[in-house]
Amino acid sequence: MFDPAQLRTFLAVAQTLSFTQAAHRLGLRQSTVSQHVRKLEEAAGRRLFVRDTHGVELTEDGEAMLGFARTILEANERAASFFAGTRLRGRLRFGASEDFVLTRMPEVLEEFRREHPEVDLELTVELSGTLHELLAAGRLDLVLAKRRPEDSHGRLVWRDRLVWVGAERLRLDPQRPVPLVVYPPPALTRARAMDALERAGREWRIACTSGSLNGLIAATRAGLGVMAHTRGMIPPGLVRIQPRAGLPELGGVDFVLMYGQRDRAARGPAEALADAILAGGDRLQHP
Repeated sequence: MFDPAQLRTFLAVAQTLSFTQAAHRLGLRQSTVSQHVRKLEEAAGRRLFVRDTHGVELTEDGEAMLGFARTILEANERAASFFAGTRLRGRLRFGASEDFVLTRMPEVLEEFRREHPEVDLELTVELSGTLHELLAAGRLDLVLAKRRPEDSHGRLVWRDRLVWVGAERLRLDPQRPVPLVVYPPPALTRARAMDALERAGREWRIACTSGSLNGLIAATRAGLGVMAHTRGMIPPGLVRIQPRAGLPELGGVDFVLMYGQRDRAARGPAEALADAILAGGDRLQHP
């Protein structure tokens, strides 16, 4: 049998690709995180991670363990909730960034609704920057969004990199301004793309602006320009722009959970949904 504590640690490392960040999320020592992973690998009889100077990566067996770990933990939570005999109630205002439109977020929310039918869940889908503003104004109880570069708060769900994506047939002319497909302000990816190009001395122009991810994807598929996007969530029909195109690096991006100034009624539902997102975070990293 696999130890639930070890499985939670495994998921945290798999989602953050960092033993240090996993320890911070779980409130454990890094040595404890390493011990949990080692014991889980011994129980499975397989190596789950490869570690080198560049970071942490899942092995093929580690990828397989993701689904098993999530299923086991979800069953464990359902059993604990059933025998505890407590039912969550209240209103929960949850905000998710546009990045999750094409992911399996609906599955996570559907499972949460099934497990907690008496929670009134209100979903807001917006740009990460807008969600930060709504949270600060007290209009949301829980937010899943990109972390702003100047911020350090929030529970890290996973870490990834921003990359340039475009239509497969797109060819950029190095002598002409880079055509950008972007969200409107205060989008974090918009600011990151423009700042990176300016630091690199590359001219740019706005080819398309849309507040909808589907709108950006349509424009990019049509070859209007390139967009900055999370590497693990590249939409179907688009490809990563190769380094030979000469576009600058965009750097890393953190997706975090942030809590609002919660009243007592929202505290329990917010914690329950946060736990569900952390347990199923790997499902949100791929379209």
